[in-house]
Amino acid sequence: MKILIGYDGSECADAAIDDLRRAGLPQKAEAQVLTVAEVWLPPPDPTETNSGASGVEAVIAPMYAKARRAVEEAQNAANRGRARVSTLFPSWSVTGTGTYGSPAWELVFVADKWQPDLVVVGSQGHSALGRFVLGSVSQVVLNEAQCSVRIARGRVEEPDAPVRWIVGLDGSPESAAAVEVVANRTLPANSQIKLVVVDDPVTVNFVGDDFPPITENEEEADHAWAEKILADNATLLRSRSEIEVTTELLEGNPKTKLIEAAEDWGADCIFVASSGSSNMSARFILGSVSAAVSSRAHCSVEVVRKK
Repeated sequence: MKILIGYDGSECADAAIDDLRRAGLPQKAEAQVLTVAEVWLPPPDPTETNSGASGVEAVIAPMYAKARRAVEEAQNAANRGRARVSTLFPSWSVTGTGTYGSPAWELVFVADKWQPDLVVVGSQGHSALGRFVLGSVSQVVLNEAQCSVRIARGRVEEPDAPVRWIVGLDGSPESAAAVEVVANRTLPANSQIKLVVVDDPVTVNFVGDDFPPITENEEEADHAWAEKILADNATLLRSRSEIEVTTELLEGNPKTKLIEAAEDWGADCIFVASSGSSNMSARFILGSVSAAVSSRAHCSVEVVRKK
């Protein structure tokens, strides 16, 4: 497994790395810690001679010096992040890279080039390097990366506290991929997984009067379909391990209901597909739910996207 970790040296970024201990990641992995200095002038090549006018050099030289210091600080921060990851996961192969540019787009660029299975960013953060894992950056990475993205929020947990995950389902192939990711993770024996389908009866009413209201028989059929989706995926997870798996069918807006369910249950992470289109009913489509949940949830959110 290849994991790209955005890091800016802040407490939030440290918490995001610590959160990976409860992510069920494999013992063997290749990780790259990336720190981006938000500067726009690349450090000059030391072998080049300054041939410009002395007045121009006097203005540009301090800017280049500041850029060089920022990139050096970024590399130092990346090394600290690398050391932290290596301490938590000693069997991983971990590198630390410091660079410059737009933090969000550099992460996306490196992800496109390196092709990781998962990109990890904090939900917010700030350091001497400037903005890095702020909410806007994590959302850009979430929207643009071609792989799964984990918006990590560290929490204070008791050492023996069970790992609790919520998986949002809508019956689509995309949400099935999220279940497959969860099934392939390694969790402690006392861990718990809750599968959730949210029935949103309001969704179809937004399209206008061309669609008739939902009948009682249709609603019963939809609920029976949702219960089958929950039961089938619970059976799949139970066949892979002895982890406790429960299911829940909720009614309302999935953008809020998934978050409320996670908070009430004390979940460590919400797993949701990047998009989904249920064949049974538009009321169960996750769609843009992933962006809303990842930006508002109190816990970590992993948005699963097939590369």
